[in-house]
Amino acid sequence: MSNPFDVLSQLDRLASGVFDTALTPRLMPVDLFRDGDQYVLSADLPGIDPASVDLDVDGQLLTIRAERRTPANDGVQWLSHERPDGSYMRQFTLGDGVDVERITANYEHGVLSVIIPMAERAKPRKIAVAAGGAEQKQVRA
Repeated sequence: MSNPFDVLSQLDRLASGVFDTALTPRLMPVDLFRDGDQYVLSADLPGIDPASVDLDVDGQLLTIRAERRTPANDGVQWLSHERPDGSYMRQFTLGDGVDVERITANYEHGVLSVIIPMAERAKPRKIAVAAGGAEQKQVRA
Protein backbone atom coordinates (compact mmCIF):
# COMPACT_ATOMS: atom_id res chain seq x y z
CA MET A 1 0.00 0.00 0.00
CA SER A 2 1.52 3.32 -1.03
CA ASN A 3 1.38 6.41 1.12
CA PRO A 4 -0.04 9.32 -0.89
CA PHE A 5 1.45 11.79 1.57
CA ASP A 6 5.23 11.51 1.37
CA VAL A 7 6.43 13.48 4.40
CA LEU A 8 10.02 13.95 3.20
CA SER A 9 9.07 15.30 -0.21
CA GLN A 10 6.51 17.61 1.38
CA LEU A 11 9.16 18.95 3.79
CA ASP A 12 11.55 19.44 0.87
CA ARG A 13 8.92 21.41 -1.05
CA LEU A 14 8.12 23.48 2.02
CA ALA A 15 11.80 24.26 2.67
CA SER A 16 12.46 25.16 -0.96
CA GLY A 17 9.42 27.43 -0.94
CA VAL A 18 10.66 29.23 2.16
CA PHE A 19 14.35 29.52 1.25
CA ASP A 20 14.17 29.89 -2.55
CA THR A 21 13.63 33.35 -3.93
CA ALA A 22 13.62 34.71 -7.43
CA LEU A 23 17.11 36.13 -6.74
CA THR A 24 18.65 32.76 -5.84
CA PRO A 25 19.96 30.93 -8.91
CA ARG A 26 19.01 27.27 -9.12
CA LEU A 27 21.54 24.60 -9.89
CA MET A 28 21.42 22.86 -13.26
CA PRO A 29 22.59 19.22 -13.46
CA VAL A 30 25.51 18.67 -15.83
CA ASP A 31 27.61 15.88 -17.29
CA LEU A 32 31.21 16.58 -18.30
CA PHE A 33 33.50 14.20 -20.17
CA ARG A 34 36.52 14.20 -22.46
CA ASP A 35 36.07 12.91 -26.00
CA GLY A 36 39.40 12.84 -27.83
CA ASP A 37 40.72 16.39 -28.15
CA GLN A 38 37.68 18.10 -26.64
CA TYR A 39 35.59 18.28 -23.52
CA VAL A 40 31.81 17.96 -23.75
CA LEU A 41 29.57 19.56 -21.15
CA SER A 42 25.85 18.70 -21.22
CA ALA A 43 23.46 20.69 -19.03
CA ASP A 44 19.81 19.79 -18.47
CA LEU A 45 17.61 22.84 -19.06
CA PRO A 46 14.15 21.49 -19.92
CA GLY A 47 11.51 24.06 -20.73
CA ILE A 48 14.04 26.88 -21.13
CA ASP A 49 13.66 29.32 -24.00
CA PRO A 50 16.95 29.07 -25.95
CA ALA A 51 17.00 32.87 -26.25
CA SER A 52 17.37 33.10 -22.46
CA VAL A 53 20.52 30.94 -22.38
CA ASP A 54 23.68 33.00 -21.90
CA LEU A 55 27.25 31.64 -22.04
CA ASP A 56 30.19 33.82 -21.04
CA VAL A 57 33.92 33.21 -20.84
CA ASP A 58 35.84 35.66 -18.69
CA GLY A 59 39.47 34.65 -18.61
CA GLN A 60 39.30 31.01 -17.53
CA LEU A 61 35.78 31.18 -16.03
CA LEU A 62 32.88 29.74 -18.05
CA THR A 63 29.45 30.87 -16.85
CA ILE A 64 26.13 29.42 -18.01
CA ARG A 65 22.94 31.33 -17.18
CA ALA A 66 19.34 30.63 -18.16
CA GLU A 67 15.85 31.80 -17.19
CA ARG A 68 12.59 29.89 -16.96
CA ARG A 69 9.41 31.86 -16.52
CA THR A 70 5.98 30.48 -15.72
CA PRO A 71 3.52 31.70 -18.35
CA ALA A 72 1.02 34.23 -17.07
CA ASN A 73 -2.22 32.37 -16.46
CA ASP A 74 -4.54 34.93 -14.95
CA GLY A 75 -7.41 33.46 -13.04
CA VAL A 76 -6.03 29.93 -12.72
CA GLN A 77 -5.84 28.06 -9.44
CA TRP A 78 -2.64 26.02 -9.19
CA LEU A 79 -3.22 22.51 -7.87
CA SER A 80 0.46 21.62 -8.15
CA HIS A 81 3.38 23.85 -9.12
CA GLU A 82 6.59 21.79 -8.87
CA ARG A 83 8.50 23.01 -11.93
CA PRO A 84 10.55 25.90 -10.59
CA ASP A 85 10.91 29.10 -12.53
CA GLY A 86 13.60 31.70 -12.14
CA SER A 87 17.34 31.86 -12.76
CA TYR A 88 19.69 28.94 -13.33
CA MET A 89 23.45 29.32 -13.18
CA ARG A 90 26.66 27.23 -13.22
CA GLN A 91 30.27 28.31 -13.33
CA PHE A 92 33.30 26.27 -14.34
CA THR A 93 36.98 27.12 -14.10
CA LEU A 94 38.70 26.19 -17.33
CA GLY A 95 42.31 25.07 -17.28
CA ASP A 96 45.07 26.59 -19.37
CA GLY A 97 44.83 23.61 -21.72
CA VAL A 98 41.56 24.63 -23.41
CA ASP A 99 41.03 26.84 -26.44
CA VAL A 100 38.48 29.38 -25.16
CA GLU A 101 38.28 31.03 -28.60
CA ARG A 102 36.78 27.89 -30.19
CA ILE A 103 34.11 26.98 -27.60
CA THR A 104 30.75 26.23 -29.24
CA ALA A 105 27.28 25.51 -27.84
CA ASN A 106 24.04 23.95 -29.04
CA TYR A 107 20.62 23.67 -27.36
CA GLU A 108 18.41 20.77 -28.42
CA HIS A 109 15.59 18.85 -26.70
CA GLY A 110 16.13 20.66 -23.39
CA VAL A 111 19.87 19.90 -23.24
CA LEU A 112 22.59 22.50 -23.67
CA SER A 113 25.76 20.96 -25.14
CA VAL A 114 28.98 22.93 -24.85
CA ILE A 115 32.03 21.74 -26.80
CA ILE A 116 35.31 22.89 -25.26
CA PRO A 117 38.30 22.04 -27.49
CA MET A 118 41.75 21.42 -26.11
CA ALA A 119 44.44 23.95 -27.02
CA GLU A 120 47.11 22.75 -29.42
CA ARG A 121 49.76 23.21 -26.73
CA ALA A 122 47.90 20.78 -24.44
CA LYS A 123 47.62 17.94 -26.96
CA PRO A 124 50.04 15.02 -26.76
CA ARG A 125 53.01 15.41 -29.10
CA LYS A 126 56.31 13.77 -29.96
CA ILE A 127 59.56 15.26 -28.71
CA ALA A 128 62.83 14.59 -30.49
CA VAL A 129 65.67 13.41 -28.22
CA ALA A 130 69.23 14.02 -29.38
CA ALA A 131 71.83 11.43 -28.36
CA GLY A 132 75.26 13.09 -28.27
CA GLY A 133 74.90 14.76 -31.64
CA ALA A 134 73.89 11.49 -33.32
CA GLU A 135 70.59 10.84 -35.05
CA GLN A 136 67.42 11.80 -33.20
CA LYS A 137 64.99 9.31 -31.76
CA GLN A 138 61.25 10.06 -31.45
CA VAL A 139 59.89 9.63 -27.91
CA ARG A 140 56.17 9.97 -27.12
CA ALA A 141 55.45 12.51 -24.38
